[in-house]
Amino acid sequence: MASPKILIFIPTYNESGNVERMANELSALDLSVDIVFLDDNSPDGTGAILNRMAATISSMDVIHRQGKEGIGSAHQVGIARAYAGGYDILVTLDCDFTHDPSDIPRMLAALPGHDMVVGSRYMERGSLPGWNLMRRCLTMFGHFLTSTLLGLPQDASGAFRAYDLRRIDQRIFSLVGSRSYSFFFESLFVLYRNGCDIAEIPIVLPVRTYGSSKLTPGEAIRGGMYLLGLWLRALVEPERFAIGRAPDSTLADVPSCEWDDYWTRGNSAGNLLYTVAAACYRRLFIRPNLTRVLRRHFTAGARLLHAGCGSGQADVGLHEFFKITAVDLSLSALRLYGRNNPIAESIRQADLFTLPFANESFDGIFNLGVMEHFDETEIAALLKEFHRILRPGGKIILFWPHAKGTSVRVLGALHYLLNEVLGKNVRMHPDEITLISGREQACGLLNQGGFALSEYDIGWRDLFVQAVVVGVRQ
Repeated sequence: MASPKILIFIPTYNESGNVERMANELSALDLSVDIVFLDDNSPDGTGAILNRMAATISSMDVIHRQGKEGIGSAHQVGIARAYAGGYDILVTLDCDFTHDPSDIPRMLAALPGHDMVVGSRYMERGSLPGWNLMRRCLTMFGHFLTSTLLGLPQDASGAFRAYDLRRIDQRIFSLVGSRSYSFFFESLFVLYRNGCDIAEIPIVLPVRTYGSSKLTPGEAIRGGMYLLGLWLRALVEPERFAIGRAPDSTLADVPSCEWDDYWTRGNSAGNLLYTVAAACYRRLFIRPNLTRVLRRHFTAGARLLHAGCGSGQADVGLHEFFKITAVDLSLSALRLYGRNNPIAESIRQADLFTLPFANESFDGIFNLGVMEHFDETEIAALLKEFHRILRPGGKIILFWPHAKGTSVRVLGALHYLLNEVLGKNVRMHPDEITLISGREQACGLLNQGGFALSEYDIGWRDLFVQAVVVGVRQ
């Protein structure tokens, strides 16, 4: 098997005291690699030194830009250069020796089987020698924010990385907008949202060898604001951070349905308010509650059907535990689902009343806010169809809005305010025909479809909005 083609990329700005040593140490590694430096017209003469070094090191090249255009944009240039040059692996690091070139072989050794490897300062004690208390606190706080808001357990703000470009779609990087230091956590977030497998190795991150840090207080504040903005955008429109995939199958000649309009509606004041509130609710309440319920009722690897999957915001993270097939009649919803859940087992367009699974059976079926949009006759037909494709003893888990739930009252008040008081014509969601009223109604409806009610619960975990109805196939 041929050895992978490897590129090492290092951006520079005012690194005249480091570049010669860095070039020599990289070229001395027992690796067959090409080396590219990118200099942003450093006023200290870094570019001239790089040109001199490139004349003596055959594997080295230099890119010169006209001025300081941002560390993030520099890395985008390096990534584009690697793809265009047909490289299999790209390694990036800083030029100030906070990243030790001798760690590169260890990073490359950890890469097989993963999409990328990140050098982490948070995996071992004593990894920040020479850092004062203030710097330690700031970096730990930054790590807390990226892990809490973006869900990234890795060291998200470092440049020491190895990418296996054979496993990463280049289009993913086009979703990264930052040209500054925010590039590092945004790119890691986008890679993670597109299902990339990200590993870590522990590294020591000493204080800079020469010069002072290029990350100014102003840059740090801007990075923090960018992080908050990224979190809000991901909350409201998570699909914008994934390239997604097309549904595995589509129905022929399906007319546009009401739900297509729902998932592609404009940003009027009422719709925007509802979209933001719904996104926050799905992320903060539905997703953890759904995860809790599914993991209690099904074992890892269980084959589940999300019937009426919508945009799939609440499914993010579930595909690591279960094999989920997502179906919906709306192509608009399925496209959003594919962006939010790029590693889904299967994404299919389907009519819930005639599911396209003749010789397949599922361990479970679940949906969120679907059943209330049908009348009781239609609900009985849906449940019979679910019964058909479930294995014996399989379960359905239905998150069903309660007739007296908080969302019904709040949305009712909003509709009244916007339409009756302000004279608008706002309809935030399709009609909710059959809201659940209690255990007795749930039991009766399930019995009609061949299910026995095994659990009925409504409570604080989702702010008393939806009843969780669990039925077992009889």
